[in-house]
Formats: sequence, C-alpha cells, structure tokens
Amino acid sequence: MNLDSLKFPIGRFNYIEEDCVELDNWIRYIKQFPKEISKLTSELNIEQLNWKYRPDGWTIKQVVHHCADSHLNSIIRFKLALTEEKPTIRPYFEHKWAELIDSLDNDISFSLSLIESIHYKWVLLLDSMSEEQFKLKFIHPEHNKEFNLYEATSMYAWHCEHHLSHIRNALKFKGKFNANINNNKL
Repeated sequence: MNLDSLKFPIGRFNYIEEDCVELDNWIRYIKQFPKEISKLTSELNIEQLNWKYRPDGWTIKQVVHHCADSHLNSIIRFKLALTEEKPTIRPYFEHKWAELIDSLDNDISFSLSLIESIHYKWVLLLDSMSEEQFKLKFIHPEHNKEFNLYEATSMYAWHCEHHLSHIRNALKFKGKFNANINNNKL
C-alpha cells in the first residue's frame, strides 16, 4: 500500500460530463452520508477518534469536523449559484481549519448534528432543482475554473465516500499511523 492510495482510497475525483445520468446516485450518496458517518463513528472512544488514516493525515475526529465545515461551505456555494450570476465563491484553507480548536475537539456530536442538518437541507434543495439549475455555475478562484452544479454534486458525492473511506482506513489500521516511528515501509 502506498501513500497515494491512503490519501485517495477511492481514487482521485474525476468528473466526466456525460455522467450527468448519475445525478440520482450522487444525490443518494449525499443523502445517506449522515447515517453512514454516524454509524462509523458513534461508538468510538477518544483514543479511536484520534487515530489517523495515513501518516501525516488527519485524525478521525478532524475528518468528521472537516466534513461539517466543507459541506456547510458547499450548500452555500449551491445557493450562491442558484441566486446570482456565476458568483465567485470564497475558498478557505481546509488544512488550517483542521487545526482550529473546534476541529480538535473530541466531541464530534455537534459536527455530526450539523452534517445531518446540512444534508437534510441540501438534499431538499437538490431534489427540487431542474436540469437548467444544475447547469448554473460558480467560479472557484483557487482553481481558476467554473463549476456547474452537476459537477459540484458529483464532487461532493465523491467527497462523502472519500472521507468515509478515510475513516474506515483509520479503523482498519488501529492507530498505526499515530506512532512516532518510520512509516515509510508501507
């Protein structure tokens, strides 16, 4: 197992425009995410919440807190695209957010509640959108690129499974990547 496969356990995100037929599946992944992440994390103790999914990676609790932050940003991006003409969204430094006190908190219940609430509102919005609305775009200045809401939906469906896989890897390796030893023997 190499570091890239630990960082991207389901592979890197790859959007193919013709995949728009997958929209119902993407929405289903986004809808199921709160239950899946809760199921994976609800019985974890503090030691387990602090297991990393790869060397120099985040802990399980940081992944949970990140998903709340990321998905909150995402629904805002969707709403901006639905109400403004090609808005330029505000990127953020997720790696720095992951080091803030709320992302280091061992109590993930508030982030899980936030994820559940965000996803409820998000899926309600996604289910109501027309084909024309999914073609609306926002501009991401960090990537210097326009994203339509089909692509954004696809990316966040991938994002859900990507981070669920990180949690599964952290549980599988049971803290192996937390040790202060040479982890280059993967």
